[in-house]
Amino acid sequence: MNVSPDTSAQEDLGADFKKALDDGWLPIREVARQTGVNAITLRAWERRYGLIVPQRTPKGHRLYSAEHVQRILTILTWLNRGVAVSQVKPLLDTAQDLGESVENDWQRLRQTLLMAVTQLNERTIDDSINQVMALYPPRTLCEQLLVPLLAELEQRWQGQFGAQMERVFFYSWLRSKFGARIYHNNRQLHTAPLLLINHSDLSLEPHLWLCAWLVSSADCPVQVFDWPLPSGELALAVEHLQARGVLLYSSKAMQLAQLPKLLAGVTCPKIIVGPTVCIHQAELSAKTLETADLYLAEDPLSAHQALVQRGLI
Repeated sequence: MNVSPDTSAQEDLGADFKKALDDGWLPIREVARQTGVNAITLRAWERRYGLIVPQRTPKGHRLYSAEHVQRILTILTWLNRGVAVSQVKPLLDTAQDLGESVENDWQRLRQTLLMAVTQLNERTIDDSINQVMALYPPRTLCEQLLVPLLAELEQRWQGQFGAQMERVFFYSWLRSKFGARIYHNNRQLHTAPLLLINHSDLSLEPHLWLCAWLVSSADCPVQVFDWPLPSGELALAVEHLQARGVLLYSSKAMQLAQLPKLLAGVTCPKIIVGPTVCIHQAELSAKTLETADLYLAEDPLSAHQALVQRGLI
């Protein structure tokens, strides 16, 4: 597989690097694109655990083979089964069967965070999340840690004294944390953004921010409107931003009769995400047949997958 480097980024990398690319080796950016594991995490896996040891050019640039890519995909399989990244290397070195049972480390992490939320301990939450963000891909973190944690918290908060206090505390932290990450990513990106809109008029929608973070982590600029837009203004926002697509998130019932008017003039792809898709499954499925480029997803993970499949990120 030949991968040509970006001219602007690779002009001074040298003849050895360019020849290696011509010979089929992959630069770290391309490996990150193919596997969904960002460059920071790949370097952490190499330095801390020796999971992936790439070739180096005389100037120190990392180069990966197809075998390296396959090894990364195998690592992801173990991580998604709950194995801690620190425990993966022995499994790889002994070629352990992926079907064998292994100890799950994610439950311990979720309990640590749940306890920190109940104690309003922002430092523990922040330190724990920073640590795992450096070691795990965003999708794995969402699937194995954050989405289950949110479900556990919602269950805990049913009729619980102090529930609203804990909810506002954690959701405010989550929005600030991922909002900052998205802001810094946006500053480095110069392509058309994806527009994400909180269409449920409920403040602090955590799954909306998980959607935004997953999209941003795929090197796609993200513009979040944390409040609904009236009919007519959505098309105006898309025009001003030159948005590549629109994601409408709602955790409650929608006024489906108003949907055609809301989407009028929006010619880019549109995706409706959240529990509202389950609430209106039959009606929204029919809408996708009537409206061009309209798609549905029930949660952040399926939304991320749909966006990848349609080439929007």
